[in-house]
Amino acid sequence: MAVKIRLARHGAKKAPYYRIVVADARAPRDGRFIEEVGRYNPCVDPAMVKFDFEKVDTWLKNGAQPTDTVARLLETARKGE
Repeated sequence: MAVKIRLARHGAKKAPYYRIVVADARAPRDGRFIEEVGRYNPCVDPAMVKFDFEKVDTWLKNGAQPTDTVARLLETARKGE
Protein backbone atom coordinates (compact mmCIF):
# COMPACT_ATOMS: atom_id res chain seq x y z
CA MET A 1 0.00 0.00 0.00
CA ALA A 2 1.45 3.37 -1.06
CA VAL A 3 0.90 6.00 1.60
CA LYS A 4 1.07 9.73 0.81
CA ILE A 5 1.12 12.88 2.93
CA ARG A 6 -1.05 15.29 0.97
CA LEU A 7 -3.54 18.15 1.07
CA ALA A 8 -7.30 17.63 1.44
CA ARG A 9 -9.28 20.72 0.39
CA HIS A 10 -12.00 22.14 2.66
CA GLY A 11 -13.66 25.52 3.03
CA ALA A 12 -15.90 27.56 0.78
CA LYS A 13 -15.67 28.33 -2.91
CA LYS A 14 -12.84 30.83 -3.52
CA ALA A 15 -11.82 30.53 0.17
CA PRO A 16 -10.02 27.21 0.58
CA TYR A 17 -8.20 25.85 3.57
CA TYR A 18 -6.45 22.53 3.62
CA ARG A 19 -5.95 19.67 6.04
CA ILE A 20 -2.62 17.92 5.69
CA VAL A 21 -3.45 14.23 5.86
CA VAL A 22 -1.84 10.83 5.57
CA ALA A 23 -3.84 8.75 3.08
CA ASP A 24 -3.64 5.74 0.82
CA ALA A 25 -2.52 6.98 -2.60
CA ARG A 26 -5.61 5.37 -4.20
CA ALA A 27 -8.10 7.24 -1.96
CA PRO A 28 -9.88 10.33 -3.38
CA ARG A 29 -8.38 13.76 -2.62
CA ASP A 30 -11.02 14.77 -0.05
CA GLY A 31 -12.04 11.24 0.86
CA ARG A 32 -10.89 8.70 3.36
CA PHE A 33 -7.62 9.32 5.19
CA ILE A 34 -5.59 7.59 7.88
CA GLU A 35 -4.57 10.53 10.07
CA GLU A 36 -4.56 14.35 10.04
CA VAL A 37 -1.06 15.72 10.64
CA GLY A 38 -1.50 19.44 10.01
CA ARG A 39 -3.38 22.40 8.55
CA TYR A 40 -2.67 24.98 5.85
CA ASN A 41 -4.62 28.19 5.23
CA PRO A 42 -3.34 30.19 2.24
CA CYS A 43 -6.10 32.84 2.55
CA VAL A 44 -4.63 34.66 5.55
CA ASP A 45 -1.59 36.92 5.39
CA PRO A 46 0.92 35.43 6.11
CA ALA A 47 -0.28 31.93 5.19
CA MET A 48 -0.91 29.73 8.24
CA VAL A 49 0.91 26.38 8.26
CA LYS A 50 0.75 24.08 11.29
CA PHE A 51 2.25 20.60 11.51
CA ASP A 52 2.36 17.98 14.23
CA PHE A 53 6.03 17.25 13.56
CA GLU A 54 6.03 14.12 15.77
CA LYS A 55 3.32 12.51 13.64
CA VAL A 56 4.89 13.68 10.37
CA ASP A 57 8.31 12.31 11.32
CA THR A 58 6.76 8.98 12.36
CA TRP A 59 4.97 8.63 9.02
CA LEU A 60 8.05 9.66 7.01
CA LYS A 61 10.10 7.09 8.93
CA ASN A 62 7.49 4.45 8.06
CA GLY A 63 7.75 5.20 4.34
CA ALA A 64 5.02 7.76 3.61
CA GLN A 65 5.84 10.00 0.63
CA PRO A 66 4.92 13.72 0.82
CA THR A 67 3.56 15.37 -2.30
CA ASP A 68 5.64 18.19 -3.82
CA THR A 69 3.47 20.88 -2.19
CA VAL A 70 3.53 19.25 1.24
CA ALA A 71 7.31 18.77 1.01
CA ARG A 72 7.72 22.50 0.28
CA LEU A 73 5.39 23.46 3.17
CA LEU A 74 7.27 21.10 5.51
CA GLU A 75 10.59 22.64 4.53
CA THR A 76 9.41 26.20 5.18
CA ALA A 77 7.68 25.21 8.44
CA ARG A 78 10.83 23.53 9.76
CA LYS A 79 12.85 26.69 9.03
CA GLY A 80 10.41 28.73 11.09
CA GLU A 81 10.29 26.26 14.01
